[in-house]
Amino acid sequence: MHRKAGKDPTLKILVRLLSALVLCAWSTPLAHAVAPFYEGKTIKLIVGFSAGGGFDTYSRLIARHLGRHIPGNPAIVVENMTGAASLLAANHVYKVAKPDGLTILNFHGNQVINQVIGKPGIEFDARKFEYIGIPTQDNVACGFTKASGITTFDALRNAKTPVKIGGVAPGDTTYNTTKLLLAALKLPIQLVAGYKGTAEVRLAAEAGEVAGGCWQWESIKSIWRQGLDSGNVFIVLQVNAKPHPELAKVPNAVDFAANDNAKQILKFGGHDPAAITRPYAVAPGTPKDRVQLLRKAFTETLKDPEFIADAKRSRLDTDPLTGEEIEKIVLQLFKIEPGMVSQLKEILK
Repeated sequence: MHRKAGKDPTLKILVRLLSALVLCAWSTPLAHAVAPFYEGKTIKLIVGFSAGGGFDTYSRLIARHLGRHIPGNPAIVVENMTGAASLLAANHVYKVAKPDGLTILNFHGNQVINQVIGKPGIEFDARKFEYIGIPTQDNVACGFTKASGITTFDALRNAKTPVKIGGVAPGDTTYNTTKLLLAALKLPIQLVAGYKGTAEVRLAAEAGEVAGGCWQWESIKSIWRQGLDSGNVFIVLQVNAKPHPELAKVPNAVDFAANDNAKQILKFGGHDPAAITRPYAVAPGTPKDRVQLLRKAFTETLKDPEFIADAKRSRLDTDPLTGEEIEKIVLQLFKIEPGMVSQLKEILK
């Protein structure tokens, strides 16, 4: 008499063993297809700004946690490559770095709008980078020292002599925001550019070389915390599409724009690029499986309780975008109406 497989213990065991072998045969190559590449490797995270500034602070925070979420647990080393508001770093990764997933770029998203308006020196196509993610969407604020006398927006707009504002270089928020405020609000301000990063702008303000600077609130409240807490630094203006909850009582530049054209200057030159200020990307041609792996790891890192606790200790906000979301915004910036592109080109030259 024949026994049914379901009632024969020996057959049951054999079926289970065969099923397990088949599963292993399929799952093992998939699970380890990418992991061996990163095992024992070091990822270089190139930051386009100086140590101690906002970009550097975020990147070092991310570097402390990202490796745990990448199969193979690679080491991650942060390198600062300063020059032209991260343009040097962006050009380097685009042209020189191997597209192997071992070099991650953190550059300034305003370089995207600089490509749109045809700024010289750009040797990359922002549409071809493989974007990994963004830790936070930025909000821009202008901070001034108490010693400068600019402690309110009225003091700024009624100043009898041009108020010196520190900046880095074309493409950086410190630079572009000052230019946009000059064009849209006609404020009595003077851009003093050439600093390596926001850390240097802060030091210059404290030394009295400039009155202050305009850059990401998420960075200001971290690296200029002591000045804010002591009452030696005042936030007198924000440059955002809508008021930031923490700056509810601070005047917003768009509310003082005289007409729709001025509002569009602030929108396309400032508000929209602010969403992608801090992109992380790898070179064009990086294998798609590694791009997807890094994107997944980046997203998981920003949800990691240890990362979140570390960010809170550093007073750093998180409001992330995925690599796919960055790609969409970048492509939209290349669709700005030609007339506005011409205006922005003149303003940001």
